Order: sequence, then structure tokens, then C-alpha cells
Amino acid sequence: MMKTNIAAAISTASFVALAAPAFAQANYPDRNVRLIVSFAPGGPTDVAARILGAALQEQWGKTVVIENRGGAGGNIGTVAVSRAEPDGYTILVTTSAFSVNLAYSANPGYSAADLKPVALVATTPNIIVGAPDLKANNLKEALELAKTGNFAYASAGAGTTPHLSAERVFKLIGKLDVRHVPFTGAAPAMNAVSAGHVQFGVVAMTPAIALVKAGKLKGYAVTSAKRSSELPDVPTVTETGVGNIDDATWVALFVPSKTPAAIVAKINTDVNALLKQPAIVQQISKAGLDPLGGSLSDIEAYVASETKKWAEVIAATGAREDVKK
Repeated sequence: MMKTNIAAAISTASFVALAAPAFAQANYPDRNVRLIVSFAPGGPTDVAARILGAALQEQWGKTVVIENRGGAGGNIGTVAVSRAEPDGYTILVTTSAFSVNLAYSANPGYSAADLKPVALVATTPNIIVGAPDLKANNLKEALELAKTGNFAYASAGAGTTPHLSAERVFKLIGKLDVRHVPFTGAAPAMNAVSAGHVQFGVVAMTPAIALVKAGKLKGYAVTSAKRSSELPDVPTVTETGVGNIDDATWVALFVPSKTPAAIVAKINTDVNALLKQPAIVQQISKAGLDPLGGSLSDIEAYVASETKKWAEVIAATGAREDVKK
């Protein structure tokens, strides 16, 4: 009889052990969730994270904490999440810097296999701006002016798509040696340009919109194929006659690659649902971002194609972390 009871107890314990993870996944989230933003406050990554975080908090009924970990072109936050517990409670919010840094950095600290994209949130053009007192009123004049002295441009960090857009415009097209000044995010980069500490800036559009509208920055060009509705007076690079460029910065959510499939699917489903809500779409659009979304297979294919694309741009520009300029 005792042997039977022991066997039954072992069987019950085994069932509970196996059922616990499935139960936890089915009830996800049952505690607070952290969104690790890989750039400083005020930029497109941070803005998108705060819009989504507030909406997910309401939908999930659990606190969603925003934690900014800027630096190293997004690598600091990305590495932190790649090493986090794969349980869905630590989510990375980053940009196309995820793809860029795989080729740009000699040792980014993570690989493409370490993280899984779970939601493609939005995309935005990069924008080329100038300090308000700069004696150049358009992109062609800005490039001519840059030939006359020691000029520099600010970005959200080395290994971001704005950094590479700038390298294409200044170095490949303009044949100019304009020094790169990386910041921990787009907002501090724009503050430096508007204050005149740096002559030019190239960032994802979000933190530049209000400053351009207020005349605190000169908006020279956006890197998209068409103009932005938020800054309709700013031409595309192609329209300026300088060159044909169609670059963008995207924002996406990633989790550690071993996160259970059920949790990955839930995050994807819930974020996609939010991106269809008119109020959320309006908030994202007002920040100069175009809402995206998509299935997990679509997102994985998109991130893989972007990783390939930016590796080719890096090879063309020679813009690598381990190459001194």
C-alpha cells in the first residue's frame, strides 16, 4: 500500500512539474513586464515603447515598466535582453540598429540567434537637419558648406541606420569628411544640433519634428521615397537632386530566443491588435512613425532582409566600429 501511495505521489508531482510551465504560459502575463528601450528618452524607440507600454498595461492588467538602457548604438540594451530569462517578462524595444550592429560592430555582444523578433511596430524616415544659424538653406548648400571647414554631424549612436544614411550622403555621395558625433539617443543628438554644438544631425524623424516646425532646426531632407505628412515642406533626398536614397529606421520588439512559443505568439497577437486601434495609430503617426505589424514569419523574414541590406551598406561605406577614421 505504501509503495502504491509513493508511486501516486511521484506521478502527481511529475504532472504538476510538467503542467506548471504550460499554466504559466496560458496565464501570461501574471506579473509586471519590463520593456527595455535600447536608446535614451525622447527618440522614436522610446516614444513607441511608451505608447505601446501604456496600451499593453491597460490590456494585460499588469504594470508595464519602461527602462531606458541607451548606449553603444543600442547594443547595451540589446545585450541585456539577450541574456535575460526567456520567460516573456523582459522585452527589448529597439530599432534597425539590431540588424546594423551585427555587421557594424566587431563584437556586438549578441548574435541574430540570441533574440527573436515578436512584433514590428513602426517605421520612420531618417532626417538630415542643420543648426538654426547654419548658412545653408537646403541639402546641396549644406554639402557645399561642409567643404569649407571642419564640420560634424550628430546621430543617435554608431551602428544606427541614421549613422549609415549620413555616411552615404556625406561620404559616398558628397565625398566629404564630415566627422561623426554619436549620442545615446536621437533626442540628445537633436538638442546638440539645435544648440549649435554640432553643425548637422541625422536621426530618425521623431525628435526633430517639433524642432523643425519651431525653426530651431533646419530640415534639409528626409531619406524616404516620399515626404512625411508631419513635415510636408521637407523634401526627400532624391528631390534635392543629391542622390537616390530610400532609408528608414524601424522599431520592433524582441525577446530571448528560447522564450516559449505560446508567449511569443501572444505578444505578437496583442501588439498587432493594438496597431489596428485608431487611437494608437494616431499617436504613433503623430510622432512621425508609420505603424506596421505583421505575422511572426513576416517579421522574421523582414529582419533577416534588413540585416543583409545593412551589411551591404556597411561594406560599401567602410563604416565599421573597428575601422578608425
